[in-house]
Amino acid sequence: MSSILKITEKRPWLAWILFLVTIVVVFLLGLLASTIVERRAEAAYVNVPKININQFDPRNEVWGANYPREFQSYYGTADTNFRSKYNGNAPIDMLEEDPRLVVLWAGYGFSRDYKQGRGHYYAIEDIHTTLRTGTPKLPTDGPQPSTCMACKSPDVPRLMNDKGVVAFYTGTFASLGREVINPIGCADCHDAKTMNLTITRPALIEAFERQGKDIKKVSHQEMRSLVCAQCHVEYYFNKKVAEGANYLTFPWDKGMTAEDMEAYYDNAEFSDWTHALSKAPMLKAQHPDYEVYTTGIHAQRGVSCADCHMPYKSEGGQKFTDHHMQSPLNNVANSCQVCHREEGATLMLNVYDRQDKIIENRDKLEELLVRAHVEAKKAWDLNATEEQMKEILQGIRHAQWRWDYSAAGHGSSFHSPVEVGRVISTGITIAQETRIKLARLLAQLGHNHEIPYPDIDTKAKAQEFIGLDMKKLNADKQEWLQTVVPQWMNTGKEREANYDKAFYNKE
Repeated sequence: MSSILKITEKRPWLAWILFLVTIVVVFLLGLLASTIVERRAEAAYVNVPKININQFDPRNEVWGANYPREFQSYYGTADTNFRSKYNGNAPIDMLEEDPRLVVLWAGYGFSRDYKQGRGHYYAIEDIHTTLRTGTPKLPTDGPQPSTCMACKSPDVPRLMNDKGVVAFYTGTFASLGREVINPIGCADCHDAKTMNLTITRPALIEAFERQGKDIKKVSHQEMRSLVCAQCHVEYYFNKKVAEGANYLTFPWDKGMTAEDMEAYYDNAEFSDWTHALSKAPMLKAQHPDYEVYTTGIHAQRGVSCADCHMPYKSEGGQKFTDHHMQSPLNNVANSCQVCHREEGATLMLNVYDRQDKIIENRDKLEELLVRAHVEAKKAWDLNATEEQMKEILQGIRHAQWRWDYSAAGHGSSFHSPVEVGRVISTGITIAQETRIKLARLLAQLGHNHEIPYPDIDTKAKAQEFIGLDMKKLNADKQEWLQTVVPQWMNTGKEREANYDKAFYNKE
């Protein structure tokens, strides 16, 4: 201390500098302390619920009153401007992009209409507008069962609570048209009292129970994937659980690989439809995102779905989960670069490189399957017997299941490129072996010439090839959207006008 005094006596200007530095340091420390206090106060204010929410209130805006940041970010799912090299959230007509799909799904609703899935915000609108749901005028009309609504809305937990699970699965899509009007949202994944993640769909709980697992004992990090696995999975409608019900079931009893689920379906003698050309008993993969994810490196390292698709963000000093559920490629800085230190452009190129390689082989399998379906039709035309076709149809079924398992998931070629590449390669092998059997049968039936590949370079040509009257289907759908759907939505809104009284005793 004495040495400092001696120095400042000789250099008075140094004392002024020390004085000013001290003032600046004290000011900055005070500012830091004030900011900490302010942010803590803000945090306490933000996390104090303004209202007590009923668990079965499906209105996202009501939940948003307590959690405005999450609610505001959720509405980012309404943005459909992002398109990556292959997908994104833009409204892409996948049948236009790849007309071979029309032939692969001949006789099934997907051959009529299959569009790139948009954000959760559009869940109800998209299920109305797709040609796959038909044009039901009455609550008893088809073609789709009520179970199709199971993953589309927070109205579903409400209805399952009111009606019972079996009753919900019993009926038609049209019977719930007036009941299911809110898009995917808060009540699908959160407990209203604690806001903890929770499972609201019984199919996932039941699938784990059949495997001898208790889903209630999983960690919070695991739940950040399992709430997604309620819907982003392979499933089917099991008609053997309860009479008259299309019971939503995950085929995981033998395991979760493509082969395990295939064996489950074969053992149950289940098929989604009979192919219009080949007459093969087909399987339609839904979107086995969770199953594929579990075989990838991110799952092995404990990275959850939410870590990449709903990364944390900060706003106003608050850290919260970004509910703009989207492709990480549209948010590389907050998703990928939290762990990976490479440049964003490099990371995107890495993703595209994996996708390119997977899709190259997947396209080849598609071509082989189209040929197999057309060649099988020729065999039938030449009066092949069911016994002669049995192994061939099983081969077509298994090869296309592997293709669909790899193609139906969102981002499968990135989630687990090694596993998806393996599955596609086995599909190619099965398809080639099946076509050899077909060639031998065709020769036996007197046909020794190559069957030409169909002219299906556009969606319109492919749909005409399989016999669809798209002009009528589209006209009927537009008329239905203008007459029936508005009635559904208006009736639903009238019902919701009474929710404040029903849920909160408010007039």
